[in-house]
Amino acid sequence: MTGRLSFRTPYPSRRVSKPAFILFLIFTLAKCCLAQDDPRIFKGAQVSPIVERIYQLGLRFLAANQREDGTFSDQYGSEAATSALSAMAYLAHGDDPNAGPYASNIRRHLDYVLGKTGKNGCIGSSMYNHAFSTLALAEAYGLVRDDRLGPALESAVQLILSSQSQNPLKAWRYSPTSKDADSTVSGACFVALIAARNSGISVPESAIKDALSFYAECQVPTDGTIGYLPKSTPHGPSTTAIGVAAFAYARDKKSPVFLNAMGALKEILANTSNIGNHMHYFEYYASQALFQGDFPSWEEWNVKRVEQLLKMQNSDGSFEGNLGPSLSTAFGLLSIALNYRYLPIYER
Repeated sequence: MTGRLSFRTPYPSRRVSKPAFILFLIFTLAKCCLAQDDPRIFKGAQVSPIVERIYQLGLRFLAANQREDGTFSDQYGSEAATSALSAMAYLAHGDDPNAGPYASNIRRHLDYVLGKTGKNGCIGSSMYNHAFSTLALAEAYGLVRDDRLGPALESAVQLILSSQSQNPLKAWRYSPTSKDADSTVSGACFVALIAARNSGISVPESAIKDALSFYAECQVPTDGTIGYLPKSTPHGPSTTAIGVAAFAYARDKKSPVFLNAMGALKEILANTSNIGNHMHYFEYYASQALFQGDFPSWEEWNVKRVEQLLKMQNSDGSFEGNLGPSLSTAFGLLSIALNYRYLPIYER
């Protein structure tokens, strides 16, 4: 057992005739040659040793510090979002959730997430937790052998949709019944819907368009950045990255909102002193925004990000940050998880 998801081509039967076997071999070699020229065929084969080293150390930290109930003892360690994102960090690396070395860690995280569903259907203490939990369920669905995941994912998606439908801004904030909205919670909910749609869950196109309209309202006309609230001047780097990612995931990359926000994001990335306190959170969304929105820019940025994490990583594999070591480490790893591209949400 390798502990990694397998994409191997089945070996031919011993009873196959020699001519048939030769044809099989030619076909297989042809596929391999085509795959090498296809940038979409990645699956970890071209991941650099440095990326793998950073990622392995980070996963070992998460595994070593996970408690039996799937949580961590540090700041935000008991939030559903932390367990959800930690589970995603393992899955994004291609680790086998059913029989691999981290299978028990993944299952404990998912068990905790599933057990945090409240009477109102919200997973965790807020829609922020709910959204990241929904994202993790969507990515685990189809990979993890657990009959609970499908129904839980459908219920979680339905709550996101119903919350949006009753919100005057057609977006989201901390409570399922909130009448206002912000771009950070909305970003988490939006990506969760994209992931759920990728996994086969029905998501109305109107929900996607309404969310994009909300981000258009949040854009600052003078510089193209995305604000925290509609028609707000103050903004943070993270909200701009989230807005770019939303339009890129919706494949609406000709929109003036996207183009202006992408330009603003590149200016932010050119001046790292403006990133602010929640660096790993920003980089988590920046990686997705660039990967989906401007792949050559992601390739250039990714090299710098890997070098940055190599310098920042502690000897125990963790990363420091205002969100605490467990959540900061999960965000940090996921910011370079696009190097592997095992999860549907991380494919182009």
